[in-house]
Amino acid sequence: MSPKNKKDIDIGKAREVEAYTRSEAENTVYDGIRTVLVTARQKAYAAVNSAMVEAYWDVGRQIMEAQEGQRAEYGAGLIKYLAKRLTAEFGKGFTETNLRYMRQFYFTFPIGRTLCDQLSWSHYRLLMRIDNVPRREFYLKMRQWSYRVSEVLATKD
Repeated sequence: MSPKNKKDIDIGKAREVEAYTRSEAENTVYDGIRTVLVTARQKAYAAVNSAMVEAYWDVGRQIMEAQEGQRAEYGAGLIKYLAKRLTAEFGKGFTETNLRYMRQFYFTFPIGRTLCDQLSWSHYRLLMRIDNVPRREFYLKMRQWSYRVSEVLATKD
């Protein structure tokens, strides 16, 4: 390789300065667009999470209402039937275990309009494990905590 002459170096520096200036402006535009997209994704995630929590509550409500006044065998059979059909159509999130969680969700939080759209399904599953109602209400109000922190605090005696 031959060393570059002075003219090539000067042209290279000029291009670097131009590229830096252009990149600074481009970075500003990029940062603005990135902020818009990150915000949109967060809003979409929150909307989907809220819709799914609401759907799980409604699934639990429908199961509870169908099982009201029925024998235990009917309830077990209904959950097994629903799990098979729903899993075939919607995937593994509708196992017998998950359907029981949804039923428990409705039982634990029977007033749907009081659900908090800031909490995830994981948060609600954690809250359902707390039998002490005032304690559960306390953790429900602490919705800004992460799931991991809530899990540690809620399992303390």
